[in-house]
Amino acid sequence: MHDGLPPIREVISRHGIRAKKALGQNFLNDFNLTRKIARHAGDLTKCDVVEVGPGPGGLTRALLAEGARRVVAIEADVTCLPALEDIARKFPDRLKVIPGDARIVDASMEVEIPARIVANLPYNVGTRLLVEWIMAKTWPPYWQSMTLMFQKEVAHRIVASPGRRQFGRLSVLAQWRCHPRILFEIPPEAFTPPPSVTSAVVHLERRLTPDSADGQILAQVTRLAFGQRRKMLRRSLKPLVPDIGQMLGAIGIPPETRAEQLSVGDFCSISRAVQQHDRVTTPDNSSARSNDRRPSDQGIS
Repeated sequence: MHDGLPPIREVISRHGIRAKKALGQNFLNDFNLTRKIARHAGDLTKCDVVEVGPGPGGLTRALLAEGARRVVAIEADVTCLPALEDIARKFPDRLKVIPGDARIVDASMEVEIPARIVANLPYNVGTRLLVEWIMAKTWPPYWQSMTLMFQKEVAHRIVASPGRRQFGRLSVLAQWRCHPRILFEIPPEAFTPPPSVTSAVVHLERRLTPDSADGQILAQVTRLAFGQRRKMLRRSLKPLVPDIGQMLGAIGIPPETRAEQLSVGDFCSISRAVQQHDRVTTPDNSSARSNDRRPSDQGIS
């Protein structure tokens, strides 16, 4: 290793680290691949980087080797912490290790702008974290871009265009606020232990001015539309607005249209129309509606 630290396989053995299925862990050991991920994240020399689930630190070391100004690594597995502390000692003041759950830790409070998120996300929380980052209440967010690893199937859902089989709720939410693209795939044998699926690295550049839409309403519209994707919109969206057919017609969307036929812009238009309908018909009941529109990755597609 060029950083003077032992190979990741040796680190794993030395510290008795074992990948935990409950945490969705699969460790990436190939330094060439981790360096490739770090390089595709962009110029890191003037950026802080948030890394989720660093494990024994393979990608962490690549980010530092590629010149990241500072890495904030959030790790839930306490058995990985000694290995990460070894890296922190090797790179004084450039690595901060935070024990804990990334779904709870507010990473925005730990970094200086500009910042990026780069991570080999644990499979069991990857989609949920992505949705939470995309649906941030404050926009633009603290991060400029995200370079993340997912199962190949999830990656293709993120970038899918309307009319494609993979196009769904995740596609709309991701493309609403980001420009996502798949960078490259990584085979199972590159990991310890090897997963049963191929992985893919996705780069998401934030949109500074996405289409106007209320995030909670957009999340609800897409949940209903794709939850019954074979139904026409006048049926699937009826729980939102009783006269949904009339509302859709007023914004130029045929009520007989199905969810996969719409563009991201169309979903934003529907969300704005629903919001306007709520203002006109239930001006004092917005809080009750919003409780049903909290973004969730449950059943996301």
